[in-house]
This record gives sequence, C-alpha cells and structure tokens, in this order.
Amino acid sequence: MQSLTQLLVVFGLLALTSSSPTGNIQKRGVYKVERVANPDFTGRNGPRALLKTLRKYRMPIPASVASAAQKDEMITKRQNRKKGKGRKGKGAGAAAGAAAGAAAAATGSAANGTGLVTNTPEANDVEYLSPVNIGGQTLNLDFDSGSSDLWVFNTQLSKAATQGHTVYDPTQSKTFALMQGASFEISYGDGSGAAGNVGTDTVDIGGATVTNQAVELATAVSSSFVQDTANNGLLGLAFSQLNTVQPAQQKTFFDNVKSSLAEPVFTADLRAQANGAYEFGRVDTSKFTGQMTWVPVNTTQGFWQFTSESFAINGGTPQTSTAGAQAIADTGTTLLLADAAVAKAYYAQVQGAVDDQQQGGFTFPCNSDLPDLQLDVGGTMATVKGTDINFAQVDDQTCFGGLQATTAGLQVYGDIFFKSNFIAFNGGNNTLGFATHA
Repeated sequence: MQSLTQLLVVFGLLALTSSSPTGNIQKRGVYKVERVANPDFTGRNGPRALLKTLRKYRMPIPASVASAAQKDEMITKRQNRKKGKGRKGKGAGAAAGAAAGAAAAATGSAANGTGLVTNTPEANDVEYLSPVNIGGQTLNLDFDSGSSDLWVFNTQLSKAATQGHTVYDPTQSKTFALMQGASFEISYGDGSGAAGNVGTDTVDIGGATVTNQAVELATAVSSSFVQDTANNGLLGLAFSQLNTVQPAQQKTFFDNVKSSLAEPVFTADLRAQANGAYEFGRVDTSKFTGQMTWVPVNTTQGFWQFTSESFAINGGTPQTSTAGAQAIADTGTTLLLADAAVAKAYYAQVQGAVDDQQQGGFTFPCNSDLPDLQLDVGGTMATVKGTDINFAQVDDQTCFGGLQATTAGLQVYGDIFFKSNFIAFNGGNNTLGFATHA
C-alpha cells in the first residue's frame, strides 16, 4: 500500500499537468454557513484571553497580565496568531512559484449567488466555529477576519496530535493536488505556531465553492491547537497580502469566490450565547435594525482597518481618545481592545471597577449594571451593549471585563464588538458595514 508521502507526490505530478477548470461558472451566488458550538470548551479566562490578544499583535505585555495568566492554566481559546508576519513570497514569489510547480488557477462558483453556514459559539462565546467542506470532507474551522491562511488538521500529523479532531485526508479526495515546493509557516507571538506543506482542493462553504483553493496541511502544530479538539483549523478572511504561503502567496477563499457571488461581500452574524452565521454574497437586512452604515477601510496592512478616535458612554457626549487612532474588525479575537482612554473612562462609570493588577486588567462586581459603550467606526458611532462587556467570572463576586486597554497603537475590535453588531465586509469597494442586531 502506498504511503501518504508517495500519494502526495503522485497528486503533485498530476497538478503539474492539470489545466484550469473548464466547467461553467454559475454566477450571482449567495451562501450561508452556520456556526457550531465547541463542546469541549470548559470556561472563560479573562487574563489568558487578554494575554493571547496582546501576543497576537506583538503588543507590549504588562507584567501583571503575564502573571495573572500564569496563575490559571485553563485554556479558553486557541493560541492567537501573529497576523501577516509569517514567511511570505512577495516580489519574487510569482516567478519562484512557477519554477516550483504552479497549481491550477482557483475558480469560484455560486449556484444562486450566495452561501450561508451556521456559526455557533463555544461555551461563553470564546470561539466561533463553522463547518467547511474540503474535498468532500467536513471540518469545523475558526473563521478569522484578521488573517489570510486556510490551514487544517490532516492525516500527516501524528495520532497523538489528531486525537479527538476531525482531520482532512488528502488521499480520500478526488480533487486534491499537491502544490510542489510550496510550504507555510505561521509564527505566533508566544513562540508557538503551525507549519506544513500546501495543496489545492475544492472548498465549499454553504454552497459557495472554489476549485483549486490553496489548503495548507499542517505537519506541525502547537499544543494549544491540539488540545482544542473541536476546532480543526483556520479559515482566514483578511486581505490576501497577509497569506504566509511561500514561495508564492495564495489568495484567500473570499478573494477567489467573490467574483461569482451576487455581491462581493460576506457578513458575520455573531450572537451572544446563540447560533449565528457567516453569509457570502448578500447582506440579509432581516438580521439588523435600521440602516447599515458603511465606512472605508485601510487595506495597507492587510486588515479590515478603520479610524476610531472617539467614544461615548451610555449615549453621552462624545469624547476624543487619540486623534487618528486606528482599529481593526477581527472575528478571530475574543476581547475588545480599545485605546486606554476609552477603557479608563468607561470603567470610571462602573462602581467598584478597578484596574486589577492581580488579574491583569479591569474587573468589576459581577452584579454591576454595565453602561453601553459607543465607539467611533470610521466617523460613525457603533454601540456595544453593556451586557456584552461582562466577559468572565473571576470569583463569586468579581468579573473580568470584555473591554480592555490596548498596549499599542492598534485597537482590536473582537467578538465583544461583533456580539452587539451585525458586520458586513465588502471586498468590492473595500468598505465595512455595521448595524445593530435585530
């Protein structure tokens, strides 16, 4: 019986002689994918979630945060990724990729112009997972608008690493092809990461389909990914310039499929303690109230980035945080990291709230009636409900805030922000839309 390595080589040789798909592309698709809960999650940990977010973006880590996180070993979320800093193939990548053996061009299709899948949170909304079909095999992945790689657990990993996971088996796919000479390596802020080789396969998300989509096959992963057995990989939805495949960067699923969608958009409907969905190809107006506000994004760094330089508390008078401050919309981050002026002013309105050095961040009495927070998103205020800011219980009386202060210039609006707002990402004109959940 042939070994997996031999079979991958055979698939790779087939890829070298294959041509671009010739089938008709059905335009104007709309697809939806629901999110599913991670049943293995055991509880939230505020200091650890904060530490991971700081590491994810290479932000300074206060000693109090590191100390508080070390006191509790409960794992609450996968190790957060350092975005866009893996090995890249910019510049000479295209030529090198051709020399290494180029894969067939990726092609998207959409039967009715849209696609939808459910997204369901882990317990306490720490991570949202969604089913993705790759080569006829379905895996639950974490959709991440702050990165641009699609990588999966697969049969090249050891049994110890894959125990409890659903793994992708390239030898069982009729459409897999190895991308000769291609590799990926993602480096995380805390020294952990994932690395492996790369192939192409047909990827279907709720009916939105891309043939010859780059799929990164991990041959090494950090222990935190191994321990989170309900999550079988990552699907990046930031801009393709952050992709880490070398020698030639690869396009994201969204970049490949958007031309076949009814509209070049995807939406994130993340709900507190409830199922939501990602939808490709349309903005479902039944999911939000009022009018959706659209603002331009700055794609220079590869993120869905916008200005955010003012705030208000409970609908009060707007205040300036830092002139010119920037923020990104990131479905792959749990907390909301805002300018320090925002966090300090907000918790000053919460009786008993303190910047707790023992916990590494702002805490407050769990019975507090938290005020709403308005945040500037490209010049228009978006509201984060106070109830969504109560993130994790520290003890019987104390809770850890979902709003914390960033330690660098970049603000990261993670799932705390998304739970209060329906968000749309428009890849046609590079804009971000937001409105209050219906």
